[in-house]
Amino acid sequence: MSEGPYLFDVGVTALAHAGTPVSDTPQSYVREAIQGSIDAVVPYASLVGAHHVLSSVYGFSNDEAAGLMQRFMDAKRIHWYADLPERIVRNGFDRSGNLNIDGWDGYYAQVALEEGVETILTLDDDFERVDDVATEVVLSSEEFATLNEYLGY
Repeated sequence: MSEGPYLFDVGVTALAHAGTPVSDTPQSYVREAIQGSIDAVVPYASLVGAHHVLSSVYGFSNDEAAGLMQRFMDAKRIHWYADLPERIVRNGFDRSGNLNIDGWDGYYAQVALEEGVETILTLDDDFERVDDVATEVVLSSEEFATLNEYLGY
């Protein structure tokens, strides 16, 4: 594990808070970010996405998901990225189109590059297409199988 900075993808944030059989690894990153042991960048927009994932995938009520995300927002040692400027969104869409990745992934990749992030913590390998930033998929193949079984896929 590098010292960061790390950007937390939506899936990692949601899974860390979901309490699944494989939430330990993403939860350890969140814990270290809250403690200030690692330098973390978390876009506020990703918390809205994590709320959606918690309520639509993991079965949390909207109230439960909102409370979890609001408590996470209280972490003072995390660099909360609040901006959604046109230039970053436009460049994110350019990146998304050029690399054939999701629009949100293009935005997160652009934020990572703008903020000097070394590693994006994620559940998918789409970010491996982005130059100048490393990707760390936080679950092993076996853990993905366990998660899929847990979710009934």
